[in-house]
Amino acid sequence: MSDCKTGADHIKSLKDGRTVYIDGKLVEDVTVHPAFRHAVSAAGALYDFQARPENLELMTFQPNGSNRRVNRGWQMPHNYGEMVQRRKALQAWSTLSGGFLGRSPDHLASALVGQRMGIDVFRKHSEERAKAFADYFDYATKADLFLTYVIINPQAERSKAWGEQAEELVARIVDEDTTGITIRGAKMLGTSSIMANEVFVANLQPLKPGEEDLAFCCALPMNAKGLRVLSRKSYEAHAVSIYDNPISSRFDENDALIYFDDVKVPWDRIFVYRDTDACRAQFHDTPGHAYQNYQAQIRLSVKIAFLVGLARRITEAIGTTKIPSVAEQLGLLAAQAGMVNSMLSGMEASGSQVGEWYVPNKHFMYSAQVITQDLYPKVINAIRDLAGGALIMLPSSIADFGNPELAAIIKKTQRSAAMEPEHKVKVMKAAWDAIGSEFGSRHTQYEMFYAGARFVTCGHSMRTYDWDKATGLVEKMLSSYDLQSELTRMQREMAAGQTRQ
Repeated sequence: MSDCKTGADHIKSLKDGRTVYIDGKLVEDVTVHPAFRHAVSAAGALYDFQARPENLELMTFQPNGSNRRVNRGWQMPHNYGEMVQRRKALQAWSTLSGGFLGRSPDHLASALVGQRMGIDVFRKHSEERAKAFADYFDYATKADLFLTYVIINPQAERSKAWGEQAEELVARIVDEDTTGITIRGAKMLGTSSIMANEVFVANLQPLKPGEEDLAFCCALPMNAKGLRVLSRKSYEAHAVSIYDNPISSRFDENDALIYFDDVKVPWDRIFVYRDTDACRAQFHDTPGHAYQNYQAQIRLSVKIAFLVGLARRITEAIGTTKIPSVAEQLGLLAAQAGMVNSMLSGMEASGSQVGEWYVPNKHFMYSAQVITQDLYPKVINAIRDLAGGALIMLPSSIADFGNPELAAIIKKTQRSAAMEPEHKVKVMKAAWDAIGSEFGSRHTQYEMFYAGARFVTCGHSMRTYDWDKATGLVEKMLSSYDLQSELTRMQREMAAGQTRQ
C-alpha cells in the first residue's frame, strides 16, 4: 500500500456504477467515456502529484489515528504558519490545471474543515447531528475523499419562496423511518460530480420557517440508489485535440444537475435535520463559508497568474511587448495579479484564532471576492485587446500541420520574431481556449457568479465590515469641535480684529 492516495486509486473508485446521463444516454463508465475521461485523468493526476516522494511533505499530512497521509486540504490549521503551509499545497495542486479546476478536491475539503472547526454550532442545534458530522469528517479525511456539493436550488419562479415552488423541483424530505430519511427533488450545480466520490447536500440559500422539509444536510456516495446526474454539454467531447484545446480537452470539470429520485439517506449521514436556522448556521456561524471561499481565492491566485502570463506570451508572439501602450497594459495586469496575491496574504496575516483553530480574516476574504468577480472579466477583455485579430486567423486544427502543403503556408503566415510558427499557433490556441471558446466563456461566467450575484457578495462584505471602527473615525473627528465653541471662537476673532483696526 502506498503512503497516500494515488491517481490509480481514485480512478478505480469511480468505477462504481453511478448513474450519469449525457446526450440522452446513460454512461456506463465515466472513466473511459469521451465526455469525461480526460477530466477524470486530470483528477487522478492530482493524487499522483501528491503521492510523489518529493511532494509528500508539501502536499500531505498524517491525520491522528491514520497510518496514511492525506492531502493538506483536510488539514485544520492551528496557527498562521500551518495556514500558509496548507495554502502552498493548494496552490501547487492548482498549478497543474492553471487554476481551471475550480472544484478540485481541496474545495469541499476546505468547506468541511471550516464547518468542523465550528462543531459547537452543530451541537447547539443537535448533539446527534453534530456527532454524525464529526464522524463523517473523520471518515472523509482518512479516506482522502474527493467531494462535490450541491447547495443551490434550481432556478424556477424567482418570485416564490423555495417552499412554494412546484412539487419535486427542490430536493426535500418526503419520508422517514427508523433507518433514515428519503429525499426527492433536484439540486445544483454539481460541479466535478462526475469525478467525485461523494456529494455533500446542503442549503446555502436562506430558508424560512415552514420550509423544514427542505432544511436538511447530508452526504451520499455518488452511486447511491436513485441519485441521477444530468451532465451539461461536455466541452471535452467537442475538443479537437490537446494542441487545439489544451485546457478544455483536459480540465472540463463539468457541471451537472443532481436529481434525487427517492434516495434513502441513513441517519449517520444526516448532519442537519428539519432545521432552517441550522442550514444557515453551518455555513455562516462556523468558519465553513470563509474557508471554502478562501480556497477559491487560493485557486484564483494561480489562475490570474496563468492568464497574465498568457497575455505576455501573446504580445511576444506578435511583437508588441515593447510598445508603450502595450507595456502599460501588461504592467496593469501584473499589478492586478499582485493585488490578488496581496489580498490572499492579507486575509492570512490578519486572520484570528477561533478556539484552537486559525481562521482567515473573513471581511478581507469577502472583499477579495467582490473585487475579483469584477476583475476577472476585465482581465479577459484586456487579453482580447492585446491579442486583436491574432486569435482569429489560426489553422483550423492540428490536422493542417499534417498536410505538407498547408504546413508550408502556415510557416510563412504565422511568423514571429520571438518564436517558431508552430509555437506561436500553440500560444494562440491556448489563449482562445482560455478566453474565447465556449469553455472559456463558461469560466468567465463561473468566476463572476460562483460565489453568488454581486449583491450577495457585497452583502457579505457589508455584513462583516467593522463599521463601528470606520464610523468611529468620523465621530472622533466630529467630536473634536462643536457648534457653540466655534461660534464663540469666531466672535472672539472678529472682536480682536476690530480692536486692532
